Amino acid sequence: MKNSKLKTVLLVFGMALFMSNYSFGQSQDRQERKEPPTYAQLLKEMDTNEDGKLAKDELKGPLKDDFAKIDTDEDGFISEEEFKNAPKPERKKRNK
Repeated sequence: MKNSKLKTVLLVFGMALFMSNYSFGQSQDRQERKEPPTYAQLLKEMDTNEDGKLAKDELKGPLKDDFAKIDTDEDGFISEEEFKNAPKPERKKRNK
């Protein structure tokens, strides 16, 4: 009798432990959706010479990769208007 109660308690404890780890892991795997940065935030982070302009050599990531597409007036800088009208980078495809 004691042996069957012990098995039941261990089984219930094991299931509870498994379920808590499973649900905890699920919530941690999701990445929070980030809002795209504003032009002001980009200036603050990337305008290294603090001239109030975003030049190609100051940029990184998709902005630098697509600089020619974004700099529509071809003045060598990305203006706030050009930034707002820039093509959105493609989202990464999820592996299932």
